[in-house]
Amino acid sequence: MSRPPVASELNLCLCHSCGLACDMTHEPHECERCGAPLHRRKTNSLTRTWAYLLTSLVFYIPANLLPVMNTKMVGNGADSTIMSGVLEFWEAGAWDIALIIFIASIAVPGIKFVALTLLLVTVQRNSLWARQERSKMYRFVEVIGYWSMLDVIVVALVAALVKFQALADIEPRPGILFFGLVVVFTMLAAMSFDPRLIWNEKREEPHNEEVMDEVASH
Repeated sequence: MSRPPVASELNLCLCHSCGLACDMTHEPHECERCGAPLHRRKTNSLTRTWAYLLTSLVFYIPANLLPVMNTKMVGNGADSTIMSGVLEFWEAGAWDIALIIFIASIAVPGIKFVALTLLLVTVQRNSLWARQERSKMYRFVEVIGYWSMLDVIVVALVAALVKFQALADIEPRPGILFFGLVVVFTMLAAMSFDPRLIWNEKREEPHNEEVMDEVASH
């Protein structure tokens, strides 16, 4: 069964700014409607994605080891890391806030690290394994990325609520800055990855076909 043609075979390219299908036969390669530059693939997609992903992994270590906030109750202050904050909220009965912080700070970054690493490795190996499922995985990573800032928002809300009390105070600590950098760089990694690379055929296939043609000609 013959497959339908892909956009590159029809010399078409989708504009990432306005969504117009543009003809790539004429120079310069710019969108006819909005003037945005056209690229068949994201430039240096794998290199940039690896760079952003490894940077976010480096920032993830201090984000979990350093305190994210300092809480003062009746003059006594205590620093809290992400995990200790989750345990404190859980023990205080605020299991909903503890669950939100755990999902946004521990689960979501972990899922993104594993998913992006899997996508990068399989694309670099020219794997044909579960391409449709990997495309869905990438869309899932994009969706959950926007919820990663929940932890920062929760800390800001808790700080605002605590400051209403005369005998209590709360202040952010450097860990929250590193966690914000983790969120930013994981989002940049997801944005830099080109999911169309999942559907690329193996690079050696055209070469193998040429070799077979040469053998047949002799």
